[in-house]
Amino acid sequence: MSIADSVARLADLLRARGQHLATAESCTGGLIAAACTDLAGSSDWFERGFVSYSNAAKTELLGVPAALIEAHGAVSEPVARAMAAGARARSQAEWAVAVTGVAGPGGGTAAKPVGLVWLAWAGPDGVEAECHRFAGDRAAVRQATVACALQGLLARVPR
Repeated sequence: MSIADSVARLADLLRARGQHLATAESCTGGLIAAACTDLAGSSDWFERGFVSYSNAAKTELLGVPAALIEAHGAVSEPVARAMAAGARARSQAEWAVAVTGVAGPGGGTAAKPVGLVWLAWAGPDGVEAECHRFAGDRAAVRQATVACALQGLLARVPR
C-alpha cells in the first residue's frame, strides 16, 4: 500500500471516530506530518507534529527525560516510547506516533547500525513500540520509516 493510500485510510478511520493524530519525529524530520498534511482536509484529524531532531528538543518539546536519553541513547525503545507519550500528552490528540533512528549514511555503530529505527505508537490504551532495520540509503530508510509508522497506526486505530 502506498503512503498516500495509508494516509487516506488513516484519515477515514480517525474522522469516523472524531479523533486526532500527533507525530513526534526525529530521523524523519517531519516527513510523517508532511505525508499526513498532503491530504486535503487533514486539519479534520491531524492535530500537530513535533520535529525533535536533537536530544535537547526531545526533552524540551516532548518531555523526554535527559537522563533517559543519557542512559539508553536517543535511538532506543525507552526514548521512542517517551516521545510518543510526550506527543500525546502535549497535544489534543488521542493518537501519537514517534520515530527515532539512524537514517545514515553516517552515525551508525555496531550496536545501532544505519537503518535501525525505533517506532512507538501511543493511544488510549497505552504505548507500544517496535524496532525495525530498514535497508537502503538515507532516503529509503526515511521513506520506509514513514510507511511503517502509518501502517502501525492503521493496525492500532480501531475500525
